[in-house]
Amino acid sequence: MDFYQSHWILTFLIFFPLLGAVAAYLAGDRGARQAALGVGIVEFLVSVPLFFTFDPTGSCQQPSGIGAMPGFPPEQLTVPMQNCVAAPWIAEWGIFYRLGMDGISLFMVLLTTLLLPLMVLGSWTYVRTRQRSYYAMLLALTSGVVGVFVAMDMFLFYVFWEIMLIPMYFLIGVWGGRERIYAAVKFFLYTASGSLLMLVAILYLFFRAGGNTFSYFDFTRLPLSPTEQGWLFVGFALAFAIKVPVFPFHTWLPHAHVQAPTAGSVILAGVLLKMGTYGFIRFALPLFPLAATAERTVQIALWLGVIGIIYAAMVAAVQPNAKKLVAYTSVAHLGFVILGIFAFNLQGMQGALLVMIGHGLSTPMLFFLLGMLYERRHSYEIEDFGGLAASIPVFSIMLVFAAMASIGLPGTSGFVSEFLALLGTFRSHPYAALFASAGVIFAAFYMLPMVQQVAFNALRSPANRDIPDLNGREILILAPLVVLILWIGVYPKPFLDRMEPAAERIINTLESAPRMMVATTPVAESVAAVARNP
Repeated sequence: MDFYQSHWILTFLIFFPLLGAVAAYLAGDRGARQAALGVGIVEFLVSVPLFFTFDPTGSCQQPSGIGAMPGFPPEQLTVPMQNCVAAPWIAEWGIFYRLGMDGISLFMVLLTTLLLPLMVLGSWTYVRTRQRSYYAMLLALTSGVVGVFVAMDMFLFYVFWEIMLIPMYFLIGVWGGRERIYAAVKFFLYTASGSLLMLVAILYLFFRAGGNTFSYFDFTRLPLSPTEQGWLFVGFALAFAIKVPVFPFHTWLPHAHVQAPTAGSVILAGVLLKMGTYGFIRFALPLFPLAATAERTVQIALWLGVIGIIYAAMVAAVQPNAKKLVAYTSVAHLGFVILGIFAFNLQGMQGALLVMIGHGLSTPMLFFLLGMLYERRHSYEIEDFGGLAASIPVFSIMLVFAAMASIGLPGTSGFVSEFLALLGTFRSHPYAALFASAGVIFAAFYMLPMVQQVAFNALRSPANRDIPDLNGREILILAPLVVLILWIGVYPKPFLDRMEPAAERIINTLESAPRMMVATTPVAESVAAVARNP
């Protein structure tokens, strides 16, 4: 069997960074960054062929647990995943080491492995204390994130979801800014609170399935009543909404971004926030289609997305701190993802997935640039800069490019992704799309003044006159992000083709929900009762 069509690749991508974390720690402060860079490069190079060997229509066999005796169940399910692995872990509880990948998780995994070596390079001169612990935490965090995106056993998914919290907490709390403890604790408490609700929902599904399986595929086959779906959806949705974060659960994010080191902000914006939107697409919608497609649920999700887009843009526009400004842009951009998801059509879903990828490129690029500037001037305050286009022109060109990609300039990933998300939303909810479209204008309102003040205002401060421009290492960090932003913006077809079958399966599941509601009279009556008396 070809390596890139087998289960070994996913296992390798999860555990190789974890082994690398041990190696980096043992290498000491002198060799930790070299060890981490080597691990990051290998991890990325091993993952790249997944893009070219991926079969959008591929499937594999997974064992089922419903109605089976403890142990390895004999029944097999054909599931629309690739690179599958299913091995007993705690068999008497129905817990399997169960992994799989489709067109949704593919790009999240590739985005994670791409950012890993870039984060190590971005920390090369930024982190000067406790380096072996820092790089060990960064690599361990990568293992947890990759595990979240490929886990198909709900217990395993929850384990990776929680494992991810620990290294991120330490990255913020140990290597962050002056208010790092407050930011780290707030990040941990918010995320852990949502996770507990999700754990309760997972345990309910486990016992509802007979107490012998945590399989996501088995959970999708459970005959849940509308009331059950409603409460379980709330448990999952709150956990994912906090992670996104959806307004009004966003208040932890600006503090975490501002206080985190550069690599912490990069991985937070690049992939950790996508775990929330991924959770909606992968779990909350397919597991509970009746609750997800209920009119009240859709209206709440859409308007929270719209409010997040407009509110975050307004708040970002008055921020004196450039890093906090960029942090609020994440709330706005991920509002477009929520709109695309709850549009419940192919254009919206593909747009949401493309926004996740595009935001995972442009916003990390902005954080990298601000981190490089901080190393030179030790400030994120916009008023401390001005005229940098004259003193560091290469940096200024990169800053303008990243800003244009963030606000959705045609030819960049931001334009095609937000256009698809808004197009899908307009087809199903035109008024929500109309209000959300204003967010595109507001994006220019907060981003362009920041770029003007930093790069093009008068060069007044002597400290800005003699700072060095980007060096070769820093250009190497930014170059792949520039290439991918332009590739997706100019020719998104290879990305859309790979995600289309997976997106269609999600949409088909949701479109069948109204038919499920009228399939039997008792169910239809229950749904009508819930609608009349929510």
